[in-house]
Amino acid sequence: MRDIVEQAIRGHNADYIDLRLEESQATRIAYRGRELEEINKTTTKGGCVRALVQGGWGFVSFNDISGLREKVALAVRQARVVGHEKSNLTDGPAIVDIVPLAMPRDPLAVPLAEKKRLLDEYNEVIWSTPKITSSSIGYGDGKKKVIFANSLGSYIEQSRVDVTFRITAMARADGDVQQAGISLGSRGDYGVVEGRHDEVRELAQRAVAFLSAPQVDGGTYPVVLDPILAGVFVHEAFGHLSEADHIYENERMREIMVLGKQFGMTHLNIVDGAAVPGLRGSYKYDDEGVPAMKTDLIREGVLVGRLHSRETAAKMGERLTGNARAITYQFPPIVRMTNTYIEPGKETFAAIIGDTKDGIYAKNWYGGMTSMEMFTFSAGEAYRIRNGRVEELVRPVVLSGNLFETLKVIDAIGNDLDMNQGGGCGKGGQSPLPVTNGSPHIRIGKCLVGGK
Repeated sequence: MRDIVEQAIRGHNADYIDLRLEESQATRIAYRGRELEEINKTTTKGGCVRALVQGGWGFVSFNDISGLREKVALAVRQARVVGHEKSNLTDGPAIVDIVPLAMPRDPLAVPLAEKKRLLDEYNEVIWSTPKITSSSIGYGDGKKKVIFANSLGSYIEQSRVDVTFRITAMARADGDVQQAGISLGSRGDYGVVEGRHDEVRELAQRAVAFLSAPQVDGGTYPVVLDPILAGVFVHEAFGHLSEADHIYENERMREIMVLGKQFGMTHLNIVDGAAVPGLRGSYKYDDEGVPAMKTDLIREGVLVGRLHSRETAAKMGERLTGNARAITYQFPPIVRMTNTYIEPGKETFAAIIGDTKDGIYAKNWYGGMTSMEMFTFSAGEAYRIRNGRVEELVRPVVLSGNLFETLKVIDAIGNDLDMNQGGGCGKGGQSPLPVTNGSPHIRIGKCLVGGK
């Protein structure tokens, strides 16, 4: 295959060419309430070519890998139509590598009937809880092999296996509806799905408990975030603003996201990196053949870096970071996060809570939205903190504010880093891309909390 691919991209009059071939298989099982809604296994095969000529890109995707050279030529012709400037791309070294695949508990080796039996058990656990009126379960796994080659001389083969699992239970009483859920994932380990019966029972009971929980008074509080919610916060509110295409294309963001600017206290360190082994956002090479690495975004409270593709790194005069990713061969790679997290500090969770006299402890998440530097997040569960103790369960709260003001008042960072592998990231029509986000427990000294 290497000879075929390299011959296809050789000898064209273009500034740069890369080609990806993909072969994948996937399983999807979904329940809505008591009923099995979907169960399927799919396989796909295809590829894509990108060509850069005088600053213009041509892109061709296909599901028939015959006639590769003509497909490359078509992408070059497309690029010539739009290209009228000088091409600006960071080259990097040519890499030849075949990356071995390691899986602790291969999900593809588990029979479909066994996967369904386990999910049936979880569904029965949910529905054995009184006042549960609705639920949803979604399981997915997939394996993808990618062959990458470019006109710089790189040829890379690498594969990945991904597992995702989400359960939500909803309870109703007197017209009031509350929900609780868990979202899990792994880089190819089916074991993450197994043995969750007690956790599923607890989430169903928590949904019911929310029905009688009080609602907090809206206002500004010190808020302690658990690693899951803090990880979602750093991914959604800050991580996307660190993607260089957002900054390069938006004048206002270029004025805000200035390297060397102080954004937080000296104990705040935020990084992104696919080189962390075993996480859903991990890989050895990105979809432009650039090696994975760790990128400091904020170091000791100061903005020191951002995430790049070959093109954005060249345009902004900064180093490559290995963050060009595409969800499938149907899309060109764009700048995306990988494993984004707040590095651990020195404080224990007990010390953070003990130093909080009147606040909120917010855990897990339902969802949220961002608009530039403004954010709104819904916690999955919440508790009142009184006199240094976690007290009564309250209704899930909504947290909102300005990112840059919030970063400055993160006044405590725990030593208990944990990584959340249950999410997927969306951008540019490509979703859900496997990512990981994480954090230790953190405390935001002042945060607006929505309530009654």
